[in-house]
Amino acid sequence: MKRRQFITILGGAAAWPLAARAQQSERMRRIGVLMNLAADDPEAQVRLAAFHQGLQELGWTVGRNLRIDTRWGAGDADRYRRYSTELVALAPDVILAASGAIVPWLLQATRSVPIVFAQVPDPVGTGFVESLAHPGGNITGFTNFEFSIGGKLLELLKEIAPRVTRAAVLRDAADPAGVGQWGAIQTAAPSLGLELRVVDVRDAGEIERGITTFARGSNGGMIVTGSAPTAIHRDLIITLAARHRLPSVYAYRYHATSGGLISYGPETIDQYRRAASYVDRIFRGEKPADLPVQAPTKYELVINLKTAKALGLDVPPTLLARADEVIE
Repeated sequence: MKRRQFITILGGAAAWPLAARAQQSERMRRIGVLMNLAADDPEAQVRLAAFHQGLQELGWTVGRNLRIDTRWGAGDADRYRRYSTELVALAPDVILAASGAIVPWLLQATRSVPIVFAQVPDPVGTGFVESLAHPGGNITGFTNFEFSIGGKLLELLKEIAPRVTRAAVLRDAADPAGVGQWGAIQTAAPSLGLELRVVDVRDAGEIERGITTFARGSNGGMIVTGSAPTAIHRDLIITLAARHRLPSVYAYRYHATSGGLISYGPETIDQYRRAASYVDRIFRGEKPADLPVQAPTKYELVINLKTAKALGLDVPPTLLARADEVIE
């Protein structure tokens, strides 16, 4: 064998392990994503885009080293159950769960596939994790609020509309978060002199009937808690609040930007960007059990002055001064 041929072969052999390592590092990873909203919901698309962007910033690109299978639950428990089973059957490396209502179905479908959740209230109280610092099991993620925020929503309603003596509370009875928020609101109501009426939000017809019936009384207002149905049907809820002249406090910014009077709650989009970092860490060998559940980093108070004017409300200057955003 000629010396030049030998050196060429030897050099190629030395490169084999490097090529093998590069190929291994670029192997295709698979993520299952189960969203709680509908595919055509602008808020859902922004959340998913933030998750994709976070992954890309960490070196994960769809089609090169990543595949993402997305399912849209649209607030329907039957879809959550069916899609949970379907995604687990695809043998993903990680599943992203976009709501507390989704988590029980995923945990029923698997106790081994890593799960990262976003926007899950009180994951310890609901039994999803053992503790915030040490989740245990195959699940971790990002919590969006404690149930006690319900009391804050009531305080804001009285502050922006002092004449309100009755409050309809829109909640999802099938979601543990809906039950938890309702309990916190019930606890806070007596000190604020508010009479409560619960309105379940399983579908548009139930929402319209509940709000219309409640609005027949006087001095009414609404608390719209965070859930997939109150997000999916937000345009209907906001329209009914305007029609019946009900001052209403909402859980998220997108309610106020859609025409709701006032919202207070965690910033929603950042949780999906941060969830990408946990997915990346799991890809690199860390376990969900060892990744602490993280709380929101920012809460937003948003006031829609146009809606306040339509309702004949004068927003207190002290409340305006605390607002993160004022829509005029």
